[in-house]
Amino acid sequence: MPLGLGRRKKASPLVENEEAEPIRAGLNVAGMDGLDGGVIGLGESATSEGLPPPHSSMRPRLIFHTQLAHGSPTGRIEGFSNVRELYAKIGEAFGIPPSEVMFCTLNTHKVDMDKLLGGQIGLEDFIFAHIKGQRKEIEVFKGEDALGLTITDNGAGYAFIKRIREGSVIHQIQVINVGDMIESINGHRLIGCRHYEVAKMLKELPKGKEFTIKLVEPLKAFDMISQRSGGSRSASGVQLGTGRGTLRLRSKGPATVEELPSAFEEKAIEKVDDLLESYMGIRDSELAATMVELGKDKKNPDEFAEALDETLGDFAFPDEFVFDVWGAIGDAKVGRV
Repeated sequence: MPLGLGRRKKASPLVENEEAEPIRAGLNVAGMDGLDGGVIGLGESATSEGLPPPHSSMRPRLIFHTQLAHGSPTGRIEGFSNVRELYAKIGEAFGIPPSEVMFCTLNTHKVDMDKLLGGQIGLEDFIFAHIKGQRKEIEVFKGEDALGLTITDNGAGYAFIKRIREGSVIHQIQVINVGDMIESINGHRLIGCRHYEVAKMLKELPKGKEFTIKLVEPLKAFDMISQRSGGSRSASGVQLGTGRGTLRLRSKGPATVEELPSAFEEKAIEKVDDLLESYMGIRDSELAATMVELGKDKKNPDEFAEALDETLGDFAFPDEFVFDVWGAIGDAKVGRV
């Protein structure tokens, strides 16, 4: 069935292995009657239309425990509605500037990218904040087309390394590690850039030449020193947190307490995320979840393509990619992996 060829501009793949995966920002609270069975999240898929979010005095009081990942007393934070506000609350709790927070992990102090705080926080999750540590400047010779990096961002202006492919150019450089924030490339400051912008810049660096990359590593506890991780993708079906409810944070709408994803949605999201990496060179579980949500009730691929254009038109997804995503959602519905 045709997908309306020519309805939008085509996007060439950004990268091969310099993938990108963002952490979302933005949170409003809804579904206040369902705290024991829902989710609150940080994403970009919420609509800006409709009723305004409830006054803060009417929102449920959600209190989270937090520590600095390298070691600190336990703090209590509440009242945040997006990632930037979360970092501000962490800063208040520990007396540090919010800009010192690089990213957060859930239920572990280690730099474990499978536990990275992304679009959802379980209502009983323990938040560990990783703050800036040592700065380093490295000369890298780009001997291959792909450097072997997966890039993510924290939703507050910092892009950092989520995964290093074994055997790649970067894997040979032991001082570059998962969790390192990318501060600049060849003198071009990248604070405030999104994951896909950094990935595109890495991809476009000329092969056969050296480039200079400035990184900031997270401050490490003693037991974390010399632990290098490949940052493998998270296992299928793993739910963050131990609580029955999940807080889902959104950048353009309220944080909501929602029902946990169904088995179909989990499978579909994982497959769509794989397709994003294959076609676009990025990994973005929140974007994948938005696409599954848009497609699960559509009757044909053209309806799905129109919905994508209306909601995610800025991405200009290739038509063949849209068709494959439609197929992946259909496969998940009937239990095909």
